Amino acid sequence: MRQPEPAIDTSPSIGDEVKTTTCYMCACRCGIKVWLKDGQIRYIQGNPDHPVNQGVLCAKGSAGIMQHYSPARLDKPLLRVGERGSGEFREIEWDEAMDIAASWLKPIRERNPDELAFFTGRDQSQALTGWWAQQFGTVNYAAHGGFCSVNMAAAGLYTVGGSFWEFGEPDWDHTQYLMLWGVAEDHDSNPIKLGLGKLKARGAKIVAVNPVRSGYGAIADEWIGIRPGTDGLFAFALIHELLNADRIDLDYLVRYTNAHWLVVDDPGGAEDGLFARDLEGHPLCAIDSHRFARANDTGIAPRVVGEYTLRDGRRAVPAFHLVAQRYLDPQYSPDAVSERCGIPADTIRRIARELAEAAFDRAFKLPIAWTDAWGREHDSMQGRPVSMHAMRGISAHSNGFHTCRALHVLQMLLGAVDAPGSFRYQPPFPKPLPPPNRPGKARQANGVLDAAPLGFVHGPEDLVVDEAGAPRRIDHAFSWAYPLSAHGMMHTVIRNAWAGDPYPIDTLMMFMANMSWNSSMNTAQTIAWLTDKRDDGEYRIPRIIYADAYASEMVAYADLVLPDTTYLERFDAISLLDRPISDADGAADAIRHPVLDSAKQREGRDVRGFQSVLIDLGARIGLPGLTNEDGSPKYRDYADYIVRHERAPGVGLLAGWRGAHGEVEAKGQPNPQQLQRYIDNGGFWRSEVPEDARYFKMANRGYLDWAQKMGFLGHADPIVLQLYSETVQKFRLAAQGHGAVQPPDEHRERVATYFDPLPMWYEPFEGEQTTREDFPLSAVTQRPMFMYHAWGSQNAWLRQIATRNWLYLHPDTAARHGIRDEDWIEVTSHHGTITVQAKFAANVQPDTVWTWNAIGKRRGAWKLGKDAPEGREGFLLNHLISDITPRGDYANADPVTGQAAWFDLRVRIARSAPKGGAVKESSPQFAPLAMGEASDAPLRYGAQFRAKREETSS
Repeated sequence: MRQPEPAIDTSPSIGDEVKTTTCYMCACRCGIKVWLKDGQIRYIQGNPDHPVNQGVLCAKGSAGIMQHYSPARLDKPLLRVGERGSGEFREIEWDEAMDIAASWLKPIRERNPDELAFFTGRDQSQALTGWWAQQFGTVNYAAHGGFCSVNMAAAGLYTVGGSFWEFGEPDWDHTQYLMLWGVAEDHDSNPIKLGLGKLKARGAKIVAVNPVRSGYGAIADEWIGIRPGTDGLFAFALIHELLNADRIDLDYLVRYTNAHWLVVDDPGGAEDGLFARDLEGHPLCAIDSHRFARANDTGIAPRVVGEYTLRDGRRAVPAFHLVAQRYLDPQYSPDAVSERCGIPADTIRRIARELAEAAFDRAFKLPIAWTDAWGREHDSMQGRPVSMHAMRGISAHSNGFHTCRALHVLQMLLGAVDAPGSFRYQPPFPKPLPPPNRPGKARQANGVLDAAPLGFVHGPEDLVVDEAGAPRRIDHAFSWAYPLSAHGMMHTVIRNAWAGDPYPIDTLMMFMANMSWNSSMNTAQTIAWLTDKRDDGEYRIPRIIYADAYASEMVAYADLVLPDTTYLERFDAISLLDRPISDADGAADAIRHPVLDSAKQREGRDVRGFQSVLIDLGARIGLPGLTNEDGSPKYRDYADYIVRHERAPGVGLLAGWRGAHGEVEAKGQPNPQQLQRYIDNGGFWRSEVPEDARYFKMANRGYLDWAQKMGFLGHADPIVLQLYSETVQKFRLAAQGHGAVQPPDEHRERVATYFDPLPMWYEPFEGEQTTREDFPLSAVTQRPMFMYHAWGSQNAWLRQIATRNWLYLHPDTAARHGIRDEDWIEVTSHHGTITVQAKFAANVQPDTVWTWNAIGKRRGAWKLGKDAPEGREGFLLNHLISDITPRGDYANADPVTGQAAWFDLRVRIARSAPKGGAVKESSPQFAPLAMGEASDAPLRYGAQFRAKREETSS
């Protein structure tokens, strides 16, 4: 007789409670389910209902447990009692900390708000922090985008009204050919993985353009190991070939871009290079040699090439004529650019053919009826199954703005912007070109800035400069040196604050910005600036307030430290006003909410979410938007602000469940139960774009009307894509002596050179101002898929994957320099020398060396053991990167946007010749920070659950 099978629970519960929220282990912002047991985290898994990751979760997300339980968490507010950098603090209570901060900031606002410089790192709450700075009245605010991605954002928003990064995506369901340009694995990673899986399943081709083959490039069908900083040349050679072969989409260009708009050709004239317009300001196009029409009229067949004489006698040519004239030039032929790019000419020609074949020979139509912005009805949507995606690899160069623009021009020529199968906008994009919000620069009677400190310049008149044309911002953003610096320039603030350029500041307030280590160029000098004193013994940067959740390197250099919560202990808004989580088929936003009580996580720990601290601080110093008429606080905390604050009537931080009872979306009065509705829905809200409005969003009547209703657009006019940028040309004209606002003489040549209305290529500044003989190699970093910036690389579980980095070089490169695998070598730039350990890797372009970013740590930081490999053998390339050009005349940055040029670095390498024995650690080494004792014992988590289970079972 068979014995009955034992009852086995094949799906045991891993906790006694589960809560849904949003991950913060990278910028992807995936939905997660946090399993709790006895008030502690038991497990983190992906939320299968969430629109971003659909249940997929990476190593970083799963390791959020150890991020929350990190020994490096700060416990209490800290007031410096020793010298800056000594790590000598005393713990204080929050009332004292807030009183001190308010006593510093209130007098600043009363006498000159610009004496506060407020700069934030990767905080994902710029919809609050930028608004707070506006209320304070300081122009000196920026977020981290200036040293990260502003070339990508600005080039896209000034060209196609959207951008790569997290604001657009390939059409994963229809594309047949995907080019990844400079894409790392740290942003938008899970959606990209899901999408790449679709492409691989149906045999679509993936081409990775990157000096290093890692991550997504490792699964690409073809890797093009390009030389850093030459992506724009490669793009121009592809354009050259497409134009030569007449493989472009002229119908698309005329319908959706300014290809046919007439450009005035009047050298020396005040309107040279501007669009010809009628008396009402409408741009003109040519119908034939004598007839002109408004360029946006329907039912016309405009000319796209040729020379025309306007009625006032001036000459004009269509914008496309200028495009063809420039890129058909032999200097952009594959043979001409091959050597500099490191790509065989035949490969360039083949890639161009493949792009054309995918776009035109494999074209398709979706049987979806739609109406365009001019009222014309269409029974289908023309597809161009070619997609592109790009990231920091192409933007972090001093020529990055024009390179990013070059990619968008390539897309437009193929008809591959928001067509089925191509790059697609994610709501709230596209935006008008340029977006309407200009940077604030004047204060109202109540001290509030007339607009947010960051925005989009439309012309020289919008620059934040004084009457002499000198910068008014401490970072020199929106000045003649870096006019379109839409994200500010965080990488220049410490040097300029130290130098008092253009004026001294009183207080530097920063959040999640590790500027004394991996978030700065010229790290050693940055540390010196933070600690330098005047002749009277006072610090040249008088006060530093810093907020962070962890004992990072920057904490040691603060005067007042405000301890932040972990992401599992606070409310956050992932807002459509900031960095939304939309996809191409739907608008979406999300929240984080406390799944754990910060007061119960560790004895003696008393931390507060920085957003709530900022709101409290604003009320204490009487900021208009944060106080009621009687002076009382307007908001209880950040959660209250999320619910009740309105940026415009009916528009708040969150779009879901608005209205008194949650009955409307996007626009409506505040709903007291809004946050609970989000929690009940898994932490997110999503609204589908109507089916007939999902493509050609820039000119789709269904989308434009829907976007206006949702509050994404102020009007429903079509958005014309800009092959040729009149905005950029306005600056060139100013440099040539035209207009009421002109640059100072020292900037004229620079502006005239780099403000080209068509994308251009020039040698990155470090390469131009040094020699290949002295520095024959490029050096770049890659972001590992398993870590995200410094705070991820202190995570105990992720450290098991890597606790130190190497300098990777191709075996052929090593042979040329007499270097063996794992040799210690010296790496030298024009700025300095570091000693690191080399390792062979064939996944790199032979004229390039590379390493993982931000793994190297300063000893004493992050509560790592005193002999942790990150501090002993790990290193940063930052020590080799100057914050200014080799000539010393400008920041090491793009001349258009001010984007930090991290990847322009040029180096030479040689075997290290140590004195007195073998090298055993990297250099430079700094004195360990005295940030408290760190245990050398292994850090484990979860054993307590097993012990309790065994105790219960026995």
